[in-house]
Amino acid sequence: MATEQGFIGRTFGDRDDVLLTLLDNMIWPILAIVLLGVLVFVPQTFRSAQLILWGAVPIGLLVLAESLCLLSGHFDLSIGSIAGFSAMFTGMLLGTCPSCWSVTTSPWIGFAVILLVGSLIGLVNGVMIAKVGLNPFLQTLAFLIIFEGAKTAMQTQPVTGLPALYTRVGATPRFAIGLMLVAFLIAGLVLRYTSFGQAVYALGSSEHSAREVGIDTERLIILIYTISGVLSAIAGLMLTGFVGVVPPLIGEGLVFQAFAGAVIGGISLFGGRGKITGALGGVILIQVIQSALNNSPVVGATQIQMINGIVLLAAILLYSTQTKLRARILASGAV
Repeated sequence: MATEQGFIGRTFGDRDDVLLTLLDNMIWPILAIVLLGVLVFVPQTFRSAQLILWGAVPIGLLVLAESLCLLSGHFDLSIGSIAGFSAMFTGMLLGTCPSCWSVTTSPWIGFAVILLVGSLIGLVNGVMIAKVGLNPFLQTLAFLIIFEGAKTAMQTQPVTGLPALYTRVGATPRFAIGLMLVAFLIAGLVLRYTSFGQAVYALGSSEHSAREVGIDTERLIILIYTISGVLSAIAGLMLTGFVGVVPPLIGEGLVFQAFAGAVIGGISLFGGRGKITGALGGVILIQVIQSALNNSPVVGATQIQMINGIVLLAAILLYSTQTKLRARILASGAV
């Protein structure tokens, strides 16, 4: 009898582990279903897989930035505006358009400036949240508004005349895709195998407990937001190369796609749980949907924003369902 009970217990325990693993990797069957649906209804979307992945590079870097913040139990609404402002500010320094500042033509100074601008904005975000104690939602919402306004105040026309090397990094599909994949690989390895990664997960699970075990949570939060700012600036650089100029609306609205990509990819809204591989799946899913919408003859350009909102709502509903199922499975296993 005891042997039979032990067998049943192991069986149900294994079943719970399988169900939890499926929940953690739900992005992949969802992605497979979406790919199949797009292949059937909008097959012209897959005329160039390279073009889809190339277009995914900026949003991929923003999803990575948002995922890092979410894993630590925080979030960043300003990633899109950081990408846009850093790209516009640097473009004004480098560009030769009539209203540009045209301070330098060196692409290397451009690379340094755009990364410096992104990292400084991220640093200030981190200091205001960790040291001053501002709510992450309010702080990053304020920066979203401030830097979108500052970008518009600087320039309302496309910035042209950028150095060829400056735009080439984002205009070369293989380089841009490789950069995104390397960024995800490094982030995945760092989060899984280093003390920094363990500290991020610990901070996301419980800031109080993380502080109790000796983690300098304030410094960690500042570092996380600084990295988020750097990734956002690189996204701005990739957007500039993808288009070939700095358009006046660069970066606007991307935070919601990045948010949806991270959540659909299994990154917890409350921190401490999620995999970078899942976030990469979320990036591919979001970009395939965007490409299908752009190629669909029945969806107009004016309807895409509405559908993006529906995708975000679907991501939140999916996350809520996952959370409830996980809680139910864990509760049944604890009985």
